Amino acid sequence: MTDTTSSTATTTANASIYKAFQLGSFKLADIKASEKPRLKPHGTQVLMRVKAVSLNFRDIMVAKGIYSKAIPLPLVPLSDGAGEVVEIGGSVTRVKVGDRVSPNFMTAWHAGEVTNEIAKTALGGFIDGMLQEYVLVDQNALVKIPEHLSFEEAATLPCAAVTAWHGLVVNGKVKAGDTVLVMGTGGVSIFALQLARLAGATVIATSSSEAKLARLKEMGAAHTINYKTDENWDEQVLAFTGGEGVDHIIEVGGAGTLDRSLKSIRMGGHIALIGVLASGQVNPIPILMKSVNVHGVFVGSRAMFEDMNRAIYAGGLKPVIDKVFKADQIVEALEYMESGKHFGKIVLTF
Repeated sequence: MTDTTSSTATTTANASIYKAFQLGSFKLADIKASEKPRLKPHGTQVLMRVKAVSLNFRDIMVAKGIYSKAIPLPLVPLSDGAGEVVEIGGSVTRVKVGDRVSPNFMTAWHAGEVTNEIAKTALGGFIDGMLQEYVLVDQNALVKIPEHLSFEEAATLPCAAVTAWHGLVVNGKVKAGDTVLVMGTGGVSIFALQLARLAGATVIATSSSEAKLARLKEMGAAHTINYKTDENWDEQVLAFTGGEGVDHIIEVGGAGTLDRSLKSIRMGGHIALIGVLASGQVNPIPILMKSVNVHGVFVGSRAMFEDMNRAIYAGGLKPVIDKVFKADQIVEALEYMESGKHFGKIVLTF
């Protein structure tokens, strides 16, 4: 005998419609709302209701076609989000209905080293991302979010916070008494400041805004530098460290600032290269002569995410949110990020 109740329920679930936002062409303004059918999870799949998402500079690059022209369109953008498990497949064991979760930036990077195949599973890049009311994801991509964080706060973690953790803690092995240089007031830099302070490190922070520098001081930066009024900011870094240089640098500028970073780092120090916001050429000689460890960081694995969340919970760390938009204000939110006025993370909610 056919189970008509089960069949009807499945049909209803499959027929239900939800809102998703899609990038139709490589123009920032061409992100528009659309409707998608809600799919039913099978096997190890999990259906997650997205409560909040956050922006990264990568999202601007994707929307403008700078990231890659090979990205298939239309695309649901954004990599970072948090929400609630609403339905699970029959083989799911890692999460249950009602759990508060976030997908890892690369859904197939569970642990170990990243590979080319894993890199292709980065959300909001070559596969649909988080700017949709529901998302179907494998259980192995999910992490449970820290209990003391709201969905909005948790949505800021997958890219920016994990990148800072990977660069500073996993590779840099930051410890109490170390000195850390962070640049600007974007998501990664703010998380790096917070994680460094959590580890007992001393932080030097740069910005072009005196108001933002004051806020960085309030957050625990021991020394701040206005790189706009003091272009030779590396000299200030050396002066603050007694001529030795800092132990760690979270480098977001890339070629445009790396030369000054190489002057600011101590012999044998560690530079986590996490961004390329400024163009320019790099002289590699100081890397050799100072035996500097320059490490490129492309976010991190689920295992790193889980380790970081334990530290965030134990330390009571709260992400810094600059502004919260509604999901249908996505273009306005991206334009706001592009203006550089933000301090910390920009969040959107459904």
